[in-house]
Amino acid sequence: MHVHRTVDSLRKALKSAGTIAFAPTMGNLHAGHVSLMQQAHAYADTVVSSIFVNRLQFGPNEDFDKYPRTFEADCAQLREAGVAHLFAPDESELYPTPQQYFVQPAPAQDSILEGAFRPGHFQGVATVVTKLFNIVQPDVALFGKKDYQQLMVIRNMVRELAMPIRVVGCDTVRAPDGLALSSRNGYLTPEERSEAPRLHRQLAAIAEAVRAGQTDFAALEAAAVTHLDMAGWKTDYVAIRRQSDLQGAEPGIPLVILAAARLGNTRLIDNLEV
Repeated sequence: MHVHRTVDSLRKALKSAGTIAFAPTMGNLHAGHVSLMQQAHAYADTVVSSIFVNRLQFGPNEDFDKYPRTFEADCAQLREAGVAHLFAPDESELYPTPQQYFVQPAPAQDSILEGAFRPGHFQGVATVVTKLFNIVQPDVALFGKKDYQQLMVIRNMVRELAMPIRVVGCDTVRAPDGLALSSRNGYLTPEERSEAPRLHRQLAAIAEAVRAGQTDFAALEAAAVTHLDMAGWKTDYVAIRRQSDLQGAEPGIPLVILAAARLGNTRLIDNLEV
């Protein structure tokens, strides 16, 4: 695997790479990331990844400074997964001057759910992903469905800006007890880790109720919030939405159940398609 620290180095290396599948990351990799890399081989000649902790998508009170940096271990996993090129710039390379041009998602997508609780987050995501797409120029880009709203924002951005990129959403990888794999799971204490699968169980219970014909979605959402909060969580939202645009749900169409809640000092998100 070739590690590139500069835009120029990566661009030169990719001139003869054939078709390119790209899976960007912020590092601190787990089996979910590795799954993206493994699946990427089915879509292109060359698999490219990136490691960059993007300051633009972190709020002022979020965990940018303490976000785990595990570069050597990450490289070992990427090599094992067959990644050919890794782009690992520092901030001065990716943002050589203060960023003054930003990609702003549509308010209907940016101001709901995660966007409501993390203002500016998706603008930071869309801006850095656009920049990475311009640098790598992939044919295919792979993202995990765990960050469901992020995937929707990127898909819509690529379509509306006419980027010649196929965006592939890959299923969430879970621990045997159902907890969605996430870099932030490492913040959980042993007791919190034992409690954490409750979030997925609540989503699964809602999905079962919807499949059984329940259509009072507001009641299902409220019951799940009450259950989590009584178990010691601080719930930001449990929401049943349309898969297509994450707007209000209607019976009989593809739905997704999304949740975000804080367990101790760790904020966990998850979702389940119905």
